[in-house]
Amino acid sequence: MGTHAATGAVDTTVHLVRHGEVHNPEGILYGRRDGFHLSERGRAMADRVATHLGSRDITVLRSSPLERARETAAPLAAALGLEVGREDRVLESENVFEGKPFGKGNNALRNPLLWRHLYNPFTPSWGEPYRAIVERMMAAVHDARRDAQGHEAVLVSHQLPIWTTRLAAEKRSFLHDPRKRQCTLCSITSFGFAGEELVRISYAEPAIDLIPVRDLAAPFSAGDAPEENRPDGTPVL
Repeated sequence: MGTHAATGAVDTTVHLVRHGEVHNPEGILYGRRDGFHLSERGRAMADRVATHLGSRDITVLRSSPLERARETAAPLAAALGLEVGREDRVLESENVFEGKPFGKGNNALRNPLLWRHLYNPFTPSWGEPYRAIVERMMAAVHDARRDAQGHEAVLVSHQLPIWTTRLAAEKRSFLHDPRKRQCTLCSITSFGFAGEELVRISYAEPAIDLIPVRDLAAPFSAGDAPEENRPDGTPVL
């Protein structure tokens, strides 16, 4: 990832970390539901984040209140000697398909009664408006930036909120293919600021070698779930 509007030296960085793989053997789109924890592989991914960021000058660490995000933040908190603050504004986005199955052989989108939610991919019609996601995410980012001024901050969040925020920061269209989001499990999307101005966006994947090939393009993580995608990234419907 290149530099975004590089007009000054970075003095404060806010890292947006996606959570690790979730134990979800039934392939449920869990959304904001409680009770979905990291899988064993997901915990290993969280350890990679701690290794990658544990020696950085991080003074602020906050997380979505969902278990999978807080469990991802825990090893980094231990490495840094910080408490994990709760940040509701980086919560997963709302989705009308929450709680429905999307595993192989049992995909909710096969039900014609649900197609009525798919009429507008620009908003989107099936979930929280993209602009609303960006508004709350950027408010959280700027509060973290102010509180970590001159240092670094970490916000542990979820794929769609992170990716939507990056699209907005890069002035790109919100319309996108979920299989092509550059936001893999435990990836780190970093916003570098010069004062209040965003001047750099970078991206790292410290756990990429731990992600099964079939899950690289998956719209959500499902440890031990039926295959969500073929190895070439096309969906199994």
